[in-house]
Amino acid sequence: MIQSLGHVGLGVSNLEQSLKFYRDVIGMEVLMELTITDDRIARVIGIPGAQSRIVHLKLGDGILELFEYSNPRGVNKAKDIRQCDCGLIHIGFEVNEFHKHVARFKEIGLEFLGEPVEFRPDVWVVYLRGPDGEVIELRQRP
Repeated sequence: MIQSLGHVGLGVSNLEQSLKFYRDVIGMEVLMELTITDDRIARVIGIPGAQSRIVHLKLGDGILELFEYSNPRGVNKAKDIRQCDCGLIHIGFEVNEFHKHVARFKEIGLEFLGEPVEFRPDVWVVYLRGPDGEVIELRQRP
């Protein structure tokens, strides 16, 4: 039996830049950092010679796994993905003090896709972009 959703993996162009965002801005905790230069990654993903730096971050029960590939270098397609497209379209974070976070993220210059919307009474949602253009959802529930 499959027991739970374990983590979400995200390819990034610059691990330090992504760590500054997910650790320092979002507030995630670094669990593990690893560099793999042997054939383990290549055997798992089916790309000969693949090498990667990996960081696991935790927030609550959620784990985000960041990959920066040194071989081969990835192509950033995040800004080409629309929310109506198939595949992974956003990473959602539950927040309290929704409007405070929105103001803070605007102040530091993050790009918002649209405006904060109250979907239901006391349920607020907004979408913004992370360091590589990946879409981040902030949501506050009562």
